[in-house]
Amino acid sequence: MRYHDRATIVVSEVRAHMTMLDRMRRHKGWLKWSLALVVLTFVVFYIPDFLSISTGAAPGQVLANVEGNPITVGTFTRRYATQMNAYRQAYGGQMNEQLLRQLGIDRQILQQLVDEEAMVAEAKRQGITVSDVEIRERILNMPAFQENGKFVGELRYRQALQFNTPPFTVTEFEENIRRALMIEKLRSSIAGWIAVTDAEVADEYRRRNEKVKLDVVPITADAFKGQVTVTDAELQAQFDKNKESYRIGEKRKMKYALVDVDAVRANMTVPDSEVEAFYNQNRQQYSTPAQVRASHILLKTEGKDENTVRQQAEAVLKRAQAGEDFAALAKQFSEDDSNKDKGGDLDYFGKGRMVPEFEAAAFAMKNGQISDLVKTQFGFHIIKVVDNQPEVVRSLDQVKPEIVDQLRWQKAQQAAEAQAKALASDAKTPADLERLAKERSVEFRESGLFSASDPIDALGVQPELASTMFGLKEGEVSTPQRVARGWVIGTVSGRQDAYVPTLAEVKDKVREDVVRDKSAALAKERATAIAADLKTAKDFAAAAKKHNLEVKPTELLARGAAIPDVGMSEEVDQAAFSLPIKGVSDAIATPSGTAIIRVTERQDVTDAQIASGRDELREEMNQQRRDRFFSAYMQKAKTNLKININQDMLAQVLGGPGSNAPSPAPIRSSGRPPIKR
Repeated sequence: MRYHDRATIVVSEVRAHMTMLDRMRRHKGWLKWSLALVVLTFVVFYIPDFLSISTGAAPGQVLANVEGNPITVGTFTRRYATQMNAYRQAYGGQMNEQLLRQLGIDRQILQQLVDEEAMVAEAKRQGITVSDVEIRERILNMPAFQENGKFVGELRYRQALQFNTPPFTVTEFEENIRRALMIEKLRSSIAGWIAVTDAEVADEYRRRNEKVKLDVVPITADAFKGQVTVTDAELQAQFDKNKESYRIGEKRKMKYALVDVDAVRANMTVPDSEVEAFYNQNRQQYSTPAQVRASHILLKTEGKDENTVRQQAEAVLKRAQAGEDFAALAKQFSEDDSNKDKGGDLDYFGKGRMVPEFEAAAFAMKNGQISDLVKTQFGFHIIKVVDNQPEVVRSLDQVKPEIVDQLRWQKAQQAAEAQAKALASDAKTPADLERLAKERSVEFRESGLFSASDPIDALGVQPELASTMFGLKEGEVSTPQRVARGWVIGTVSGRQDAYVPTLAEVKDKVREDVVRDKSAALAKERATAIAADLKTAKDFAAAAKKHNLEVKPTELLARGAAIPDVGMSEEVDQAAFSLPIKGVSDAIATPSGTAIIRVTERQDVTDAQIASGRDELREEMNQQRRDRFFSAYMQKAKTNLKININQDMLAQVLGGPGSNAPSPAPIRSSGRPPIKR
């Protein structure tokens, strides 16, 4: 079974305009991916062992607690592995654990777990309960546990839980559902009453879907830079007026030990036994499943008499079996618009991509064979198999180099982290740090001065590391800080206090600002001068050309669209959607200068279009408003809950406070500060 979040399921269901083939392929995946529960509770039915994280902490150790209810290391690592698996399925090799940690996913997961526990605590405070009957009803109706619209049975249900990696007990799984339903009920009781009006839905639909075509005359500030002269007096005036904006912030420099992961990796070996064990555990990664290439002719039954459609399909089937060109028949008769023009060609597909009846027929056929009628929820299919490709499994010898490389990388990450933690633990003073780094052959160097937002030598921009260094007192040694290259343990070796510079120190910056402002003023001045001419001109393009300006027509644009040489501009949007056809605007200030626009076409929204999209948009708007209201409610509710974080365990599990990741919203408790990052 595979994981997917509830939002993706909802999106996939509401996209009614998707082609028939896309919907056929999506249907099977929906059944597999619908194990997402509700709100923020996730369940996964396949987590490869290699996605689990090594925290060095026992699963039962408490990472945090909410109202005395513990969030254990095991709970965190299970959720982390679930999220990793979901990202891997969505993005493949582009997404790896290092990148996710740099994005702060680990800390966001902790935030998520605390928020969920807070929701459950608030639900209990309000007396919300979930009965065993409600849990059973939810399980019986989960598509993942249904086959042909019916529950798969108690045995297969329990087997599915046991085959999960790691396995779920029935009690664990059903407790997850109980918590999810409690959160559902809480959210419904708090925000379920919120609803948007028909007028609000109609206004929002128009706002999103109205479009205009424009003739745009961009007058960019850059075009006037060559005309700008700047005097010393103007520089002085700009500087005197805006001295604080040119203030140079505090800078520091540091001495630091760098445990470079690549250097550790270079000396890392992987025994053949580990390579073989990894291969056996993850053999599925190295197999290409069996595939079939088929074409089909579909006659839909939706809204039609089924017997009549069957007779029509049988007539086409006879012609196909008699040897008529299958592609020509598909082009003539098939009602699958996604591929009929290609002769019904579906290209190659593996198991799990089509609905069960279609899949069973296609994989049972030989090359060149034409099926009898195959009935699915979409109608009657006639299938022709073009090619069969058997499953191919790459051998251990073929994939050994990539496994070795992956295991070396994993081992190097763990070894570098352990080495950094040991070094930081032993280094009590800056002198200790320098001495121990040299003794242990760890790179040691001193940086130049840097501000909180500057790159730090070859380490690049490291906001978490910089923040840590600006929080250290002289003589202190930091905990290990994660950076792209590995781990850093640093100490402050010098500082420069913030100060207002002299004009001479920032003269180039001041000149840039003066040139920018004067160029924009010249652009606005010229646009204002010619706007009146363009408004009254019979030939807009000719009038613009007279002023040596070019008219740039656009395609149909919705609000918020970027316009070449203009960018995204609320002011341009406001003018474009308020002007009549052939109406010309005044000069409009834009991010790049100034623009004059003329509306050449308007695509309004009809009442029928609003009616067709009203229900979907209403649900989205209701959901957004309810989410905002419920979020605000829970933020306030959390101030009355006792939320405690084990800071030492947090540092151990998340790699220390210097994990190179942006911090999520603070985790607050009553009267307590947020988690220190």
